[in-house]
This record gives sequence, structure tokens and C-alpha cells, in this order.
Amino acid sequence: MRPERTRQPATYADLLKVPDHLVAEILDETLYVNPRSAPRHAGASSGIGGLLWGPFDRGRGGPGGWRILFEPELHLASDVLVPDLAGWRRDRLPSLPVEAFFVLAPDWVCEVFSPATASMDRVKKLAIYAREQVRHAWLVDPLARTLEVLRLENDRWSIVTTCADQDVVRAEPFAALELDLSLLWE
Repeated sequence: MRPERTRQPATYADLLKVPDHLVAEILDETLYVNPRSAPRHAGASSGIGGLLWGPFDRGRGGPGGWRILFEPELHLASDVLVPDLAGWRRDRLPSLPVEAFFVLAPDWVCEVFSPATASMDRVKKLAIYAREQVRHAWLVDPLARTLEVLRLENDRWSIVTTCADQDVVRAEPFAALELDLSLLWE
């Protein structure tokens, strides 16, 4: 994770110049460019999405009521973020926007760490999510095989639970169903 230093604040036009095979984000007026996900990262992210999408997005075998999306582009104030997964309660986002991005902050985000992005995800992005009142965040480390579940309380993140390896958990905001973490790891 090496920011591209610019003399002026990074703009969306700067972001659009980044080749499609890279992930570009603007955090605190700085453009960050990273490679696409490594296989373990992609596997964990896809695993979480697979566990949540049917029961929570589609209501198949679960309560429904959510929109769960992979790598949505979020435009939150002057920041442009791409979480690995994000979810909105359908009552807050009844239909998808026409634009290629979202200006409505999600209710839940999931960041899957890679060695290049872990500190940016944990420090810069969590601060922006708190500012934007995202209520829930999951931090996943596929190398350490851990899931941290965070809740925003009084504008600060609180750790609700930390799970690992083969744990079967009920993790908010999706506590209606048990999630088998062993399905996320290689």
C-alpha cells in the first residue's frame, strides 16, 4: 500500500486513470492503488459473501432484508472507498442507484486484510466508516484465520467478538444464522 503522492488533493479524475486490474481508493485526499486480491483474500471474501447472500440478500433460508454487494464503490464525502463487501438494509436502500457508485453509507462493511492493506483498512477506512455512521464492520484476516466483529457505539468502534479457525458464530448484524468460519479458510 503505497500512496501516490500528489501536490494537490487526489480527484476522481485521478482515480479513473488507474488501470482496471488495480483497486484505487481516495482516502483523506490521497490516492491509494493496490493490486487485486490474492487468492486467500479472494477466497475468504467470496466465502463470506456466499454465506450471507442467499439468506440475507435473497431471503433463501434466512430473514432477508439486506443488499449484500462485492466491492461496491462508495463515495463518502471526499473519500472513495472500495470495501470487500458491504451491506445495506433494504429499507434504507430499496433500489440500486443508477450511478456506478453509492453515496449512501452502508449499514455493514467487511474488510478482508492482505499484508498490503491491513493498516489502511484498520486505521484510515475504519475512521471514515465511523464518521459516516456505518454501524457494523467485520475485519477478516485470512492468514491468521480470524474474524473481528465491530459495532459503532458513540462514534467509536467496540469489538463485539473475535473468532477464529473452526468457530461457528452468530455475528451481528447477521446473528439470525450461525456462520461456520471453517468455510472461509484454505
